[in-house]
Amino acid sequence: MNKVISLAMVEGKLAIRSIDGILFGIGMPLGVLLLTTMIAGSKQAGDASYTFLDSSFSSLLVVGICATAFMGMPLTICDYRDKKILKHFFVTPASPGHLIATQVLVAMITAVTSATVVALVSVVFLGYRMQGNWGLLIASYFLVMIAMYSLGLLIASLCKNIKIANLVCSLVYFPMLFLSGAVIPFELFPSGLQKVANVLPLTQGVQLLKSVSLNQPVGNPQFVLVLLVVITIVGFGLAAKLFRWE
Repeated sequence: MNKVISLAMVEGKLAIRSIDGILFGIGMPLGVLLLTTMIAGSKQAGDASYTFLDSSFSSLLVVGICATAFMGMPLTICDYRDKKILKHFFVTPASPGHLIATQVLVAMITAVTSATVVALVSVVFLGYRMQGNWGLLIASYFLVMIAMYSLGLLIASLCKNIKIANLVCSLVYFPMLFLSGAVIPFELFPSGLQKVANVLPLTQGVQLLKSVSLNQPVGNPQFVLVLLVVITIVGFGLAAKLFRWE
């Protein structure tokens, strides 16, 4: 009976976290997109040759990825480990691996929904026209996603309990969200802050998406491609090696 109750609690928490992720991961980028368009959508982004709408479109695509990779998955998995829920799953038909696969799937659905809403509103209602190739943009988007998810699962593997996970996720999530150019146009940052922000892997991901959507190099796209592939391989490899079920 206790195991049944525990499983029911898992499903309930999963649903609540999914709703929170949808509200924040979809509502915030859409709000920022509309606000940016109303204030400075057609204006040139600093010294760049593209507008703030052009810049915001590709940047806001990653907000859902950031929210699910650095807050959603790690906190949920660490919470399940802390409460011995992962351990209980060993004696049920649903293995701990199934639980984690479900978390990744829910995170992907939330992130893709967020990006789809941003793209549809931009194209249909705001008159956005991408200069690059949609196929390459989608491929680049999923590369950024799996690279960030590998880091999220690595955080879940390294954090011993939910308290540590909360602290680590906050220290990673907020700089990634606000300094990578995801919600605040990177072109508005002073040069010193841009140099600091360039260290963040999500900043490189945003620059890759900009390069593809604008059909012009932003930063060093070739370097970013190699970097994201290395992050994906190392992140998933370390996460698998260091992961603890209890």
